[in-house]
Amino acid sequence: MSKEPSSELVSNRKAFHDYEVLDTYEAGILLLGTEIKSLRNHGGSLQDAYVDIRQNAAWLINGSIAPYSFGNIHNHEERRPRKLLMHKGEIEKLRKAVAEKGLSIIPLAIFLNKRGYAKVRVALAKGKKAYDKRAALKEKDVKRSLQRGDDE
Repeated sequence: MSKEPSSELVSNRKAFHDYEVLDTYEAGILLLGTEIKSLRNHGGSLQDAYVDIRQNAAWLINGSIAPYSFGNIHNHEERRPRKLLMHKGEIEKLRKAVAEKGLSIIPLAIFLNKRGYAKVRVALAKGKKAYDKRAALKEKDVKRSLQRGDDE
């Protein structure tokens, strides 16, 4: 999948720190007019957001899209649940993984595809323990110091 770096509107950078990503999926998202305009102005956040499977549909819960600055009385609610558009088979696979293995479904990014549609990259993930996070940070520091050429 080749995507331009400018097409990513919102990313969840904390997700890779808190979770071990096992599998990723691409889903469409049902948005209102002022929501897509706000997203194009980079007015969104995926901190503390997660995906829930309800009534055979995937929903983005707690994702924040800031109110559109030029909106009027018809502006959208900031933290409303938003429906994700996925195939039934994918939704069923995610539902089973969450029920059986105790995994989480988290949003990684909201981006625009080549046709200009907003998409959400969601991941099936396993939560990291505190010692895993420390080990990952230490490994990252070692890589960074080797890249700089530091002698430690």
